[in-house]
Parts: sequence; C-alpha cells; structure tokens
Amino acid sequence: MANHKSAEKRVRQNKKRYARNKFYRTRLKNILKEARKAESLNDKESIDLKLKEADRAIQKIKSKGLIHKNKAARLVSRLYKRAKVS
Repeated sequence: MANHKSAEKRVRQNKKRYARNKFYRTRLKNILKEARKAESLNDKESIDLKLKEADRAIQKIKSKGLIHKNKAARLVSRLYKRAKVS
C-alpha cells in the first residue's frame, strides 16, 4: 500500500483513469458491434448512420489517447471497406 501522500494521490488518480478508460473501451466495442450488425442487415441508411457514429467515436477515443492513431485508421478503414462490399 502507498506510504506517502503523493503515492496515495497517484492511487486515487489511477482508479479514476482506469474507470474512465474502461468506459470508453467498452463503448468502442459496442459501437463497432452495432456497425457490423448494421452491415449484415443491408439497410443503406442505417449503415451510413452507424458508420458515421463509429467513425466519430473512434476519432474521439483516439484523441483521448486510448488507442493508437494507426489502430484508429485501421478500424475505420476496415469498417468502410466492409460496408462498401456489402
């Protein structure tokens, strides 16, 4: 356990950050799932809506530093590529 005041503060900060990061990671997974599900339904309007939502979420999570910029680009690219094929 932490013995110094600054170490105790660091523990508190880490807990807060862990919870916030977990929220965004889970949100990302759910949005990606919804986008892939929309692609399987072959509804053009819902696909466009879900892709834009997923793209916006990925960019926001990238800007927070939770995922690397190349991973964000890869996710977006794969989503649009799958939507174009279906």
